[in-house]
Amino acid sequence: MIECIFTIDYEIYGSGRGSLRDLVCDPAERLMALFRECGKRFVAFVEVAELEMIEAEGADPTIDLVKRQIRDLHSDGFELGLHLHPWWYSGRYEGGQWVHDHREYNLCTLCRERIDEIIGRAFSFLRATLGDPDFTPLSYRGGHLLFQPTQPLAGILAGHGVRVDSSVYKGGLWRRHGLDYCQAIRNGPYWRFGDEVNVPDPQGRLLELPVYTQMVPTWEMFTSKRVEQQRGGTSAAGIGRKAFSRLWDFLRLRYPLKFDICSLTFKELTRMVDAAIREDQESPSQLWPLVAIGHTKDLVDFETVEALLAYLARKGIPVSTFSDVYPRCIG
Repeated sequence: MIECIFTIDYEIYGSGRGSLRDLVCDPAERLMALFRECGKRFVAFVEVAELEMIEAEGADPTIDLVKRQIRDLHSDGFELGLHLHPWWYSGRYEGGQWVHDHREYNLCTLCRERIDEIIGRAFSFLRATLGDPDFTPLSYRGGHLLFQPTQPLAGILAGHGVRVDSSVYKGGLWRRHGLDYCQAIRNGPYWRFGDEVNVPDPQGRLLELPVYTQMVPTWEMFTSKRVEQQRGGTSAAGIGRKAFSRLWDFLRLRYPLKFDICSLTFKELTRMVDAAIREDQESPSQLWPLVAIGHTKDLVDFETVEALLAYLARKGIPVSTFSDVYPRCIG
């Protein structure tokens, strides 16, 4: 039984380019209105580090509107998850530009004390923003979907009350940062995990609800819509360096295509849904949370999102959140 979960990374570009109004506030408001119209809700993964630092440095006056919008999301039944690009916490704002220290690029590689400090700091910002000292997000998503090495981060998150991770995309590979989710291809639609996020562990404290992917010929990744999206917030030279640095990751016959509402066309999205429906027919009684991903900074094609919601309704596929499915996944 398929249920679709829409997740949106609530953030500007990692470089710090762009305005909060254009890349966060306005697209999130339009998406909220679209979901309200059909009585549905999505999960907003709030990138806390960048918002805290932008406020601390006075880098963008729209931060007050963003914090108000986070409160509106929460009060209106949209689910808030925790999202972190840790390099923001060691960044500085100079001459109207952000300078980042990428030695803290992957939260998972930091020492236990630093990880715990960052998670605690992020919780404090969310709680202060919401005016709720007891608020605890159910879910977490790693910056750039990094969740390896899995410990000690998983244990620290669980200790703070987080219960769900949604960083894995089956088949993912990023050698430079030690990301390898190829083993997870063998797993079911969700699983508990402990020491290693790829490995199901019935006694694990966290539940993995991965971003849905399908393995496709690598050349299918280079569509015009995806290429155009990659240009946002990055110079031409930057795009070239990024592509070259990941050349070995792409040199394989098949690559994971994410269920991404921003980078895929309506035809591509519905093709993925149809494939999932055919697979689901083999075990229709099993719950299958089909997790879609998107980013406020890339949200421009609202017509495609609206059409996808209508398509799911026609197919009889409910739109849920993590809090909706979590009790059934662990029950």
